[in-house]
Amino acid sequence: MADADDRPTIADLALEVRSKNAGPFWVTMELFMCDAHGYDAVADESFIDERTIAELYRVDAATVRIFRIPSLHVVKISFPRPVSQASLRDRDVHAGQHHVPLALMRVPAS
Repeated sequence: MADADDRPTIADLALEVRSKNAGPFWVTMELFMCDAHGYDAVADESFIDERTIAELYRVDAATVRIFRIPSLHVVKISFPRPVSQASLRDRDVHAGQHHVPLALMRVPAS
């Protein structure tokens, strides 16, 4: 059995993983997967679902939206920002670093 550290991350299987503002109150993250195999691995609802994103980003699971686009090998995830953009407590005005915890998630063995 392979060590858990040998499993690829989402970033390893993706062309690009990015996050950005979706207006001043929402964050959107996009996983552009290299191929169908990578897409199938990360789009599986047993791997990435609303609860997983809620725990990772400390948001309410009921507010998380996940869009799976198999024809493009893309998974898009949106949720409300914990604080509004450019507010006094906002640490990432452009939401440009929000994707990092998601990108570093290890993909389950297939």
